[in-house]
This record gives sequence, structure tokens and C-alpha cells, in this order.
Amino acid sequence: MAILKIARMGHPVLLGRAAEVEDPTGPEVRQLILDMAETLADAGGIGLAAPQVHRALRLFLWRDGQELRVLMNPEITPLGEERARAWEGCLSIPGLRGEVERPARVAWRGLDHEGRPVQGEAEGIAARVLQHENDHLDGLFYLSRMTDLARLGFIEELARFPEESA
Repeated sequence: MAILKIARMGHPVLLGRAAEVEDPTGPEVRQLILDMAETLADAGGIGLAAPQVHRALRLFLWRDGQELRVLMNPEITPLGEERARAWEGCLSIPGLRGEVERPARVAWRGLDHEGRPVQGEAEGIAARVLQHENDHLDGLFYLSRMTDLARLGFIEELARFPEESA
């Protein structure tokens, strides 16, 4: 396994639509998943998309509680009209956080780390992470989802003034 370099905002790999994973059980994909897991653990994140490690594939990992999950060729669908606002950060935009409104509940489906079909529903932080990582597969950052850039800041500054960022 290897810790991969994380692409930062501005790199072209983060700007386009990622390609479908053609061979979900192939050795290159299996190795990529292992390397992404190690990279995510090293970075201390809760989600990581393949484009963030310079691979334009529709694949991401996310922490679902204590479990690390893999989703390839995902489809994410909002459930209901309820929306939720929360602060998000991104390993490709280090040091910043922004408040983003997203659907509160989603249905998801795709392929797991073995290439088997999987599906489920998520709410709370899991729904947010699924949507955030899926955005990376379409070349989007959480910044493009923000409606009030006054709710964007450096982590250190937001921590100094928690009542203003609550």
C-alpha cells in the first residue's frame, strides 16, 4: 500500500467528469482502493474520491461510523424535500470550511470493493459525505454549493469565533 498525493483545487483532474470504473475487480482498481484507504487514514479525512488522488474514475471511499466503505459508479438520489445545513471541508482545499445546504436524506447505489451491487439510504453526516464525494466525480467542489460565501473561512479563524460560525 502507498500514501497517494492529494490533488488540490485548481488541478485539472478535479474539474471534469470522472470515467466509469470498467473493471471493478481488476488488480489496478483493487490496489487503488487499498492505497486510497491508507491515504484517507493518513489525512484524517472521512471521505476520498479517486479524482482527489489523480485518478479520474467514479470511485470513492467514505467512513460510515467505524466502517470504511467503497462505492464505485455511484448513483445518489435525494429522498424527500428536507434539506440540512452543515460545515464541510475538503482534503483538496486544505484549511478551509464552508457551510453547505444539501438534501438531508439520500438513497445510494453502486458497486462495492468486490464489484458487487450495493444500495442503501443515508442521513446526517453519511448523506453529506456521500453527496460531497459524489460531487468530486462530477468535477464539483462544495464551494459551488455554497449560497453565502460569508459562511466560508479558515479553520483557525472559525475556531476563534465559534459563536459567529455556529
